[in-house]
Amino acid sequence: MSVECYPMTVVPGVSALFRDYLAMGTGAGDAAVRQWFGAEPFSKTWMGSASAVGHADELADLLERQNTAFGAGVAAFDNIRKLRAGAQAVVTGQQVVLFGGPLMVLLKAATAIARAKTATAETGVNHVPVFWMATEDHDLDEVDQVALLTKTSVETLRAGLKANNAPVGGVVPGAEMDAVLEQAAELLGHAPVSEWLRECYGEAGGARPSLALAFGRLMARIFAEQGLVVMDASTREFHALGAKTLRYAIEHAEELQQALIGRSDELVLAGYHAQVMVGEGASLLFLVDDATGERQALKRAADGAWKANGRSYSTAELLAILDAAPERISPNALLRPVFQDTLLPTAAYVGGPAEVAYFAQNQVVYRAVLGRVTAVLPRLSATLLEPAVASVMDKDEVQLPDAMTTAEELALRLGARAMPIELKRRISAAGSALDEELSALVEYLKSMDASLGQSAEVAGSKMLYQMNRVRRMAATHEVQKSASLKKHADAMTLNVYPDGHLQERVVAGVWFLARYGEGLVERLVGVAANQCPSHVAVRL
Repeated sequence: MSVECYPMTVVPGVSALFRDYLAMGTGAGDAAVRQWFGAEPFSKTWMGSASAVGHADELADLLERQNTAFGAGVAAFDNIRKLRAGAQAVVTGQQVVLFGGPLMVLLKAATAIARAKTATAETGVNHVPVFWMATEDHDLDEVDQVALLTKTSVETLRAGLKANNAPVGGVVPGAEMDAVLEQAAELLGHAPVSEWLRECYGEAGGARPSLALAFGRLMARIFAEQGLVVMDASTREFHALGAKTLRYAIEHAEELQQALIGRSDELVLAGYHAQVMVGEGASLLFLVDDATGERQALKRAADGAWKANGRSYSTAELLAILDAAPERISPNALLRPVFQDTLLPTAAYVGGPAEVAYFAQNQVVYRAVLGRVTAVLPRLSATLLEPAVASVMDKDEVQLPDAMTTAEELALRLGARAMPIELKRRISAAGSALDEELSALVEYLKSMDASLGQSAEVAGSKMLYQMNRVRRMAATHEVQKSASLKKHADAMTLNVYPDGHLQERVVAGVWFLARYGEGLVERLVGVAANQCPSHVAVRL
């Protein structure tokens, strides 16, 4: 296995804020960005820096109970015992996506494991990897899908689950899950991981698991040897442990709102954009309706009343709900990391580009609620290249960034390379001559009359467009002559940039596990430990 490291600038769609965050420590973007994050992305200052929690025993008891239900391995329980004894946590997390979700979920967990190992070795203080399952989200459509590859396309499987806007973790699938499991097994080639999916998501003893339980079982199974501690903090017990943060968000809603609006303005003035829009009347909380089970955003009216799902609540009523049924009140995306770090002795959080960007905004919430800011570290960003795909890329002299486009565009590039040398020479000469002569003509006409020069520029751009059209026609002719060029372009883009997105955000992690076995996990942990500061191509 070899690894190639590419700058993040080659990756389409990456925000300027995330790029500048990665550049901290190199001199680029430091002034505008450094103040918003707890640590540089590749420094060691975060190691051993977590604040101890006063409820280590209660935390460990809850984690032991949950990980027993998840069927966790010996290594996970060893790590829970370390947390009980004062170990620090390196945390990551994700929604409970069907069948473990896209590859990036495995990359997140692998990074947390790698960073925890490094921090333990560097400081002598035990650091433990923890995976936080985001079970309280209510966007079921987002988690009710998994994408696997066929030889020619992306096949997206859905169970068609229904939840009525309730937290997705508690959704219990019906018999429809059996058909999805069968489809997955066929696409995965009936590999051992197919059996894991049946064990985690299938009916057993007349009962079916919730999405949270099934996802937890799968993550515990995949990362059994690495001791990943899987956590579902949606329960009454966990919410009671973290109630002080939820209480603060209720009692200081106005201050937090104004601080976030102020930070949003700072981001915009610095040339970025607010990651989460915070408007008048917004809060950082959701409320689960006791009658319908729906999870609704809590909003604040001008008179100080709270509203959700058409009902009004006073601050005193919300605090009473928090005392009696704390699981009914949950944090939004900006408060969730702070709630997480109320529960856990977190030294660092491992996140993707969007999560990292959130930390620039919610820093003000961290400082207000906890009086400190947790370091956020970038997860491993990677494209896995199977041997057959890598071989085609080498044959056609295509680098990873070249393949991050459409199959049609890549095929044209391959066609342009395949043109006879004499044709390339003539097209290049004609294009250069046209460009040179047009530039001279336009400048001359401008000296005679500005409007005449402007008209000449418009006409010249049309001529250059037609010249480029000739190039594309010649390249298309080569593609039509050689069917293998289109076939190669299809194969490369399907595997590297499926449906116009990064592979890690589309193709399921279990698809790679089916093809490369359990050993793939430890290999990913090893790649994450190398800390490429951008995006890596991993040749399998």
